[in-house]
Amino acid sequence: MELLEAIKKRRSVRSFKKEDVGEEDVNKMLQSACLAPTAGNVQPWKFVVVKNPKVKKDLAVSALNQLWMTEAPLIIVACADLNRAERFYGERGRTLYAVQDTAAAIQNILLTAASLGLAGCWVGAFSEARVIKTLDLSPGVRPLALIPLGYPNESPKPSYRFSLEEVVTLIE
Repeated sequence: MELLEAIKKRRSVRSFKKEDVGEEDVNKMLQSACLAPTAGNVQPWKFVVVKNPKVKKDLAVSALNQLWMTEAPLIIVACADLNRAERFYGERGRTLYAVQDTAAAIQNILLTAASLGLAGCWVGAFSEARVIKTLDLSPGVRPLALIPLGYPNESPKPSYRFSLEEVVTLIE
């Protein structure tokens, strides 16, 4: 699939077929995440792939009881290693670059999923403290997104997007 086609095809999906996602496809998504741009090549991301039903439920409860997440065959938890980013870039690395870099990796996961006929949703509303405890994350590793992934059981229509005139300023 061509990149622009995958970008146009990507949707936030919250209903999934009861079909496992193959290890090869999971690895493709994770490999594409690790190819994201990163400040100074620090690569501050860490990913936790969750297939365990109990852990998926704990994550869904931590995400304001969004229990639809438990339907997904897997949830990738995208985290930023704040300490790694801080070692190279100080406070700005910890508070900005780690987040930006990991966000780029998350987008790569979602676009790769779309190119593979999979779908997911970028979930950012959750209790960080509860996710950290559920996954027993190391100090300084901050969960930034929960990404339920699977084969879509719905085809959401494209959402409204602002026109370029509304969002672009050209300075010549």
